[in-house]
Amino acid sequence: MNSENVAEGEDDFTDCLSIPDVADEEEAAAIAAAVAAHVSDGERAAVAVAAAAARAGPTWDGEKWAFAGRVSATSGRRVRRVPDGAPREKWTAAARADRF
Repeated sequence: MNSENVAEGEDDFTDCLSIPDVADEEEAAAIAAAVAAHVSDGERAAVAVAAAAARAGPTWDGEKWAFAGRVSATSGRRVRRVPDGAPREKWTAAARADRF
């Protein structure tokens, strides 16, 4: 197998493959195609996960208690609950802290 068809900047994964010596060219090509499809599927899955995370936008997960603590420490008033719909941008949320 050679790397003539590999685009510039891409790694030639065929250098990492262990293809049996008894495999003819068709079998070797089938092995390489199967591995390439597997790698491609993994890359597409990673892109899909990243796109879903980007669409979801920032959330308050793991930061509600910290924000409530900061409000309590700076203003002396206790925040009972930071609603899920509260603005995620900290300055905007701080301006609305009297509503929480």
